[in-house]
Amino acid sequence: QVQLEESGGGLVQAGGSLRLSCAASGRTLSRPAMGWFRQAPGKEREIVAAISWNGGITYYVDSVKGRFTISRDNAKSAVYLQMNSLKPEDTAVYYCAGSSRVLGRVVSAYDYWGQGTQVTVSS
Repeated sequence: QVQLEESGGGLVQAGGSLRLSCAASGRTLSRPAMGWFRQAPGKEREIVAAISWNGGITYYVDSVKGRFTISRDNAKSAVYLQMNSLKPEDTAVYYCAGSSRVLGRVVSAYDYWGQGTQVTVSS
């Protein structure tokens, strides 16, 4: 059983920064891609960023390009999302997820999920 635990969410003013962390434990997939998703009230869960096992391939949704950076530390079984220049529209619950694929861009590509951490950006 794989467990993912997100941390680092909170309330921040527009223009501010947050760094989300995701720690994996238990029996993880072999060489999983990892992704960050978010879900705002009344909206579908969407991909924010994803990273391949060795970090050589990354993907960002257009709305966060240039502001967010995904990274991972496989020695620590951790993945991070550095979020800069935050906007009110970034407000959502952010989820960490793991995939057996090289890189996943959709919800269905991911095999296990964390419980989420709330990010609220005030204007």
